Amino acid sequence: MRILERAGLDVTVWSHELPPTREELVHLASGADGLLTLLTDRVDSALLEALPNLRAVSNMAVGYDNIDVHACTARGVVVCTTPDVLTETTADFTWALIFAVARRVCEAAADVRAGRWRTWEPLGYLGLDIAGKTLGIVGFGRIGQAVARRARGFSMRVLYTDRERRPAEVEEAVQATFVPLDDLLRESDVVTLHVPLTPATRGLIGAPQLALMKRTSILINTARGAVVDTQALVRALEERRLWGAGLDVTDPEPIPPEHPLLRCPNAVVTPHIASASEHTRSRMAELAAENLVAALRGERPPKSLNWDQLWTKG
Repeated sequence: MRILERAGLDVTVWSHELPPTREELVHLASGADGLLTLLTDRVDSALLEALPNLRAVSNMAVGYDNIDVHACTARGVVVCTTPDVLTETTADFTWALIFAVARRVCEAAADVRAGRWRTWEPLGYLGLDIAGKTLGIVGFGRIGQAVARRARGFSMRVLYTDRERRPAEVEEAVQATFVPLDDLLRESDVVTLHVPLTPATRGLIGAPQLALMKRTSILINTARGAVVDTQALVRALEERRLWGAGLDVTDPEPIPPEHPLLRCPNAVVTPHIASASEHTRSRMAELAAENLVAALRGERPPKSLNWDQLWTKG
């Protein structure tokens, strides 16, 4: 807010806990030149039609599946995101989920609070070792590579898959090997997802893919919920065809408390908090504001998805 106000912008804030409806957003942003959005705000052709003055959208997220970038570019609207600043925090949280699932941390802690911890048991809460195992990373961008760097501390073999193979120097830096998705699923003890949500990645991990994974393997998702077929995952967890899953994102999101996924004791589900450290969320907010101010001044924003295309169009 200080960044926006220092820039002399007249700022209107949606201050409620839940996101605005489409009608509320249109009413609130009527006449606005810019929007600072969250991933819960859908920016599509209909919204752009309703907000003809709009010149810039700054999304406080690295993902942008809530924004129709093509429609924005066609209308001359600059689209900005907040990459880089959340890479390390998200990678840290990925590892938090890996260990929470492998060592049954949430299950054991809940038993302590419920008074079910009565004595030390040699066979109580047995989990999985991670050191020396195989880590499979689906999506090898900034976050995927940061996760791979941490795996070296656990002496893990690292496999990755992506739309295309990364340069040799990238692979060597994190000691990772490129393999097709099916091979990665078969060989990995932990599979972690770091792909954007696109038509190509929606439902990327469904029943056929889960069937390839080991019964002792773990699935981690800090990307977007719809990358995984939730119903197929529930069946695999219920039938113990996977050791467990750690999900910071779900489909649907938020997931209702009566959803069968939440009845699976081998699932750890958190409320989309992988970037939720004080420093990172503050920096995301600052970058989103900096992007918006620059775009409205006609200057290149620090992180824009379509500035070059708009500049080329003139």
